[in-house]
Amino acid sequence: MSQALDYLIQARPDAMQPYFAFLKVAGRRLDPKTKALISLISKVHAQTERGFRQYLTRALRSGASADEVLDALLMAFPMLGLTRIVWAVDQLLALDLPEFRLDQLGHVPDWHALAPLAELPPTGSLRREADGRAVFIHRTDTELMVYDARCPHQSTDIPELAIDGARLTCPRHGWAFDLGSGMCVAKGSRPLRALAHREQDGQLWAFW
Repeated sequence: MSQALDYLIQARPDAMQPYFAFLKVAGRRLDPKTKALISLISKVHAQTERGFRQYLTRALRSGASADEVLDALLMAFPMLGLTRIVWAVDQLLALDLPEFRLDQLGHVPDWHALAPLAELPPTGSLRREADGRAVFIHRTDTELMVYDARCPHQSTDIPELAIDGARLTCPRHGWAFDLGSGMCVAKGSRPLRALAHREQDGQLWAFW
């Protein structure tokens, strides 16, 4: 939230609180992905880079594909116009997200082999790459977790050197995460993106 909005909420709570309540109630029948895509379009209309990245992350985390994001932008052409759509695509290209590369558009989510289970340590955290995507694998005596290696803040590809035990710290802005839960424990407010995974045929697989 911007400082101006925070100021208005404190200075004029009687006016601002009903407004935010209205927004919440107005979208209560929409699924999270649809709400995130609509919010994304509003940020493109305002050409707000920070808001665009925030709601792009939220849309992708809610299950929107790269193709759905592009379709939403183009469907909003009558409102946005070509200039704002080009601005949004410039933001996407700057983020260098794997799913928005030309060779990945139209990609159907599938299972990807990450590593032989025998090569994984019994406990600890490590980074692996498979089929153009990097992930973090965290293993304890009782569970195993797999996370997208991109920071949910601005999609920075977090390196393996960022691991410190069960703590992962993005070097760009200092967002820190607990690899046991994926939750952000310092600086930020959004968790790592957990990926569905399975153990099969002696391999660890993840779905994206």
